[in-house]
Amino acid sequence: MNLFKQLSTALLLAFFAVLPIHPASACSRAVYFGLEGQTVTGRSMDWLENMQTNMWIFPRGMNRDGGMPDKGLKWSSKYGSVIVSVYELGTADGMNEKGLVANLLFLVPTGYPPAKGDSRPQLSIAAWTQYLLDNFATVQETVAWMRKQSFRPVSVVAPNGVEGEVHMSISDTSGDSAIFEYIDGKLFIHHGRQFQVMTNEPRFEAQLALNEYWKQIGGTVMLPGTNRAADRFARASFYINATQQSADPREAVAAVLSVMRNVSVPRGISTPGRPNISSTIWRTVADHKNLVYFFEDTFSPSLVWVKLKEVDFSPSSGVRKLTMHGNPDLAGDQTGGFKAAQPFTFLAPH
Repeated sequence: MNLFKQLSTALLLAFFAVLPIHPASACSRAVYFGLEGQTVTGRSMDWLENMQTNMWIFPRGMNRDGGMPDKGLKWSSKYGSVIVSVYELGTADGMNEKGLVANLLFLVPTGYPPAKGDSRPQLSIAAWTQYLLDNFATVQETVAWMRKQSFRPVSVVAPNGVEGEVHMSISDTSGDSAIFEYIDGKLFIHHGRQFQVMTNEPRFEAQLALNEYWKQIGGTVMLPGTNRAADRFARASFYINATQQSADPREAVAAVLSVMRNVSVPRGISTPGRPNISSTIWRTVADHKNLVYFFEDTFSPSLVWVKLKEVDFSPSSGVRKLTMHGNPDLAGDQTGGFKAAQPFTFLAPH
């Protein structure tokens, strides 16, 4: 495809990307490939309001029903995890003890399989992230299970009335990645190390096509600078590989944080007619190799982190919670700061 055709495609995709849509999140995710296996995943959470976010430790051996007790998918957690909750009703992000990371992001054109005639066990999308972290150690085995399509995802409505239209990204210690999207009732899977970046719109295939144009321009010449998902995708794709690729975990985490801050939306920023573009309220960075999970509240001056290698994930260890909502001065290593708590109940459809 010549440059003129690439530009035409990019402009066409950009046109569809700015069509009016429903209020939503505008998150970003990127995977960094450092030296000597130093893999790091970062994500931002952009939302219309405070999500009362807290951090949780879930042990192995937890019995779950995914928020759908009658016809729901049921399981017992195989792996322990450290996760970030939203509204105390769902798992939005996290890493398990094997280094698998899962990130739930908004996707405007999402369309889940219809309920009529579908007898498969159901899974609330508020529990989708947790199911993957509870059951799988690698991207490859997660993809193999997802391809079976042995459950039906069920949408939920957030407390602020926003419909749960989401897609999922996962990554592991090897740097492998996968993107899962439901479009018009069908599951689409993009699996491979090359799928480092994900934002919200348009669907992933279109994001890749649009990004090809910016690759031809070159990131050192010009990059799109708006808060739109397609522009954030282009910037993250360039910067995540342009930063210093290091074996030093401190340098690697700092590089990923700098990229996620670059694609974040400043607090208090909004775009007229584009309610889906919201301020970044928090960011996470997961060091797969060293099993350290970082959290940054944009209302806080400091990072907090958890060292999963020092966490007891045995079934008898119990559920523990780190209260971050209303505690913006929390800082530093919080591995020992979790307190025993009752697990939250996953949001179910009305």
